[in-house]
Amino acid sequence: MLADSDTISAPSAEIQNVTLFVSSWNVGGIAPPNDLNMEDLLDTQNDLADIYVLGAGNVIVPENTILCMQWNSLIGKALNKIAVNNITLQKAEEEESLKVYPLKKGSSLKFNIENSTQFECIISKQMVGIFITIWVRSPLLPYISHTSVSCVGCGIFGYLGNKGSVSVRFWLHETSFCFVCSHLASGGKEGDERQRNADASQILSRTRFPCDSFQYMPRKILQHDRVIWLGDLNYRIYLPEATTRCLVNDGQWNILLQKDQLKAELREGCIFKGWQEEEIEFAPTYKYYPDSDDYYGCSQNGKRGKSRAPAWCDRIIWFGKGLKQSQYNRSEFRLSDHRPVRAIFTAEVKVPSPLY
Repeated sequence: MLADSDTISAPSAEIQNVTLFVSSWNVGGIAPPNDLNMEDLLDTQNDLADIYVLGAGNVIVPENTILCMQWNSLIGKALNKIAVNNITLQKAEEEESLKVYPLKKGSSLKFNIENSTQFECIISKQMVGIFITIWVRSPLLPYISHTSVSCVGCGIFGYLGNKGSVSVRFWLHETSFCFVCSHLASGGKEGDERQRNADASQILSRTRFPCDSFQYMPRKILQHDRVIWLGDLNYRIYLPEATTRCLVNDGQWNILLQKDQLKAELREGCIFKGWQEEEIEFAPTYKYYPDSDDYYGCSQNGKRGKSRAPAWCDRIIWFGKGLKQSQYNRSEFRLSDHRPVRAIFTAEVKVPSPLY
């Protein structure tokens, strides 16, 4: 029996930091070539992050498990520096209707790797043209729990998945993470930004994760502790095309960003109230001729393409406390008409203190 002076207290917790690498790339429906060097995109020549989150837009129209496996194979090879080409696709369980692949018993996607790996894929999901995959450093795997996915279609009729989002959440120790990979409405005409805002609003309101009756589990995006949104958000620049091209040629990013549609939304809080974005110090990521450094619509081979003013369509933004961004730049892959963007974050994680 406890004396009056004795108390029972909950185990204390401490804060530790983990490093997140986040990248988004609209690959334009192009399958990755076998010799694509993902090490450049993942920046593996520098210190490796603890968690890698990669999102791709416009992967391909139908869901294509083989294509996703190709991307995962290249990512795994780059992160682990070993051959991961020996991939087998096992028959999916009939009840696995979402085709979500946390690499656990019963999953239908497995990587057969002879050597021990430094990183493993905890979840990988495609909805039509949107694809997200998350890789975690192996020592963290025992502390990952409650992985789940929620998909929202915002395309034709407001529900088809050619536009929309794939959101992934998981817990690391006692901290919840949510990553939203989206492809919002396209279009460079005046007023098209309102449909993008509507898509973002639908994603925030319709995304739902499963709950747990025995403990608190956040169901909505903004209820999570650490939230990052990545993808082809498709926001353009409020300037005439000729003016935009002239400023791009002169590298006048500050002037262009004053007229950037997403920056305006972040300032005014019409849809992304409370969200933040690191300063942009790189050229617009859209729209290029494939395998070229020329923006679409510029003279190439004596021909002029359709009007497509350059814009920062590809973005990474974040919400809440406990996140600090240290890098925001783009990679120079020429595979599609978009350049990838990438960011590095330090995230605070609540870790239970050991009991003695």
